[in-house]
Amino acid sequence: MTEHKTSAFVSDVIPMMVKWRRDFHKYAEPGWLEFRSASNIANRLEAFGFTIQAGKEVINSDYRMGVPSSKIISEHEALALAEGADEKWMRFFAGGYTGIVGTIHAKRPGPVIGIRFDMDALNIQESSDSSHLPVANGYASIHEGVMHACGHDAHMSIGLAVAKYISDHRDELAGTYKLIFQPAEEGVRGAKSMVAAGVVDDIDIFLTSHVGIGVDLGTVVSGINNFLATTKFNVVFNGKASHAGGSPEEGRNALLAASSATLNLHGIPRHSRGQSQINVGKLHSGSGRNIIPSTAAMEVETRGETTEINEYMMTKATKIIRGAAEMYEVDYEIDIVGAAKTSCSSEQLKTYIHDSLRNVKGVDKVLDRAPFPIGSEDATYMMNKVIEQGGLASYMIFGTTLAAGHHHEKFDIDEEVMGIGLASYIGILEGIECSGFQKIR
Repeated sequence: MTEHKTSAFVSDVIPMMVKWRRDFHKYAEPGWLEFRSASNIANRLEAFGFTIQAGKEVINSDYRMGVPSSKIISEHEALALAEGADEKWMRFFAGGYTGIVGTIHAKRPGPVIGIRFDMDALNIQESSDSSHLPVANGYASIHEGVMHACGHDAHMSIGLAVAKYISDHRDELAGTYKLIFQPAEEGVRGAKSMVAAGVVDDIDIFLTSHVGIGVDLGTVVSGINNFLATTKFNVVFNGKASHAGGSPEEGRNALLAASSATLNLHGIPRHSRGQSQINVGKLHSGSGRNIIPSTAAMEVETRGETTEINEYMMTKATKIIRGAAEMYEVDYEIDIVGAAKTSCSSEQLKTYIHDSLRNVKGVDKVLDRAPFPIGSEDATYMMNKVIEQGGLASYMIFGTTLAAGHHHEKFDIDEEVMGIGLASYIGILEGIECSGFQKIR
């Protein structure tokens, strides 16, 4: 496509992208519960001519992490159906298997190109302030305690627009395109199970992206190298209740075990070879002032600048938790509910992306790396798998002005970024055939 035709296509699609994004935002759904969002995506991909795989076809149940209870899943399934989810697709997503992969073949042979988009919202109550644009314009989340506070509503909309572009121009393109719509990115819970299901096994070039993250509107980062590895885990201590005044010696105090563990977890020596973090974000225990607490529950995370540093933090944390349990004669359980590794974007692909975006309308600047530390992201499982197989992978940022920071009740994006993201993907995909990348398998 010429620059003029690309601009015309983007301009024509932007109203649809805005409509899609606002609908996803209004009906926000958290991880493993994206039933309505996923069914709408599957319907549109199928209409665009993609072959659809969904549910257990693309998710290995043995590798799912942080899955809600069956009661919560059932409640959200019923809610999604009441709000217009398609029964045809809900059969695939039953039980919280809300992943989708759409595949389409271009006219000419070429590499297998995978593009991943995340779908889930956060457990945050959206602001009801009239100055908040989603409120003023009538698309604030109608689901209590759930909102798109990180931009995944925009990611899904960009993904659908990319799908329409590929569908409309498949005779002009080369290769096979796999669009991966991933559940449960928040808490880094979903990607590992899709990798285990073989979703990226045949991918030669892997792309994914995020809007915002403190980068200015009009700036694109061609690839991130500084994701932190992380482990998210819950701990439950089980002791024995007893009367605190009448028979304290008969009790086994789970709260004291958890408190001791908390203090000592935050005392783990930091690693000399890079950033290392730990945080006990939640501790709940006790039922009354005169009762020895029989249970205590903690929510904890570790992070490391490398996968090895994160493993060091997790090993130390496990020893401390076990020691606290032994000291207070209580039992303990550790449940891993999320995890991600570090990954580096492929330099060859970053260079190609940089060059591809030079003349893309709306892109004012292309950076080769993020200008500040980045958190954690489970797309790294997909990136690492593709790279291990000899492929190329990159994680981009499309900068945007934000009304408030990520994971904030007033988070909102400048919707112009969606057009920039779409135009960027078009610029990248158009040149794949002439880029010098050879089909790896």
